[in-house]
Amino acid sequence: TPVMLYDVPLAQKFANELLTEGIYVIGFFFPVVPIGKSRIRVQISAAHEKDHIYKAVEAFTKVGRRLGVI
Repeated sequence: TPVMLYDVPLAQKFANELLTEGIYVIGFFFPVVPIGKSRIRVQISAAHEKDHIYKAVEAFTKVGRRLGVI
């Protein structure tokens, strides 16, 4: 599932900060994706429990607010 951030430095910082929060994500930037389409990839599977999802949402909210995305 892509989380579109469009800006390379923002996507890189967001991904790094999520990693420090314990959420494993991968940032994708040019040349892997087109210029202006930077994103973070999130993979959710049936192996994740509700607590995992809640932790991820909490981390996304915390980092997103800190970086001014939300």
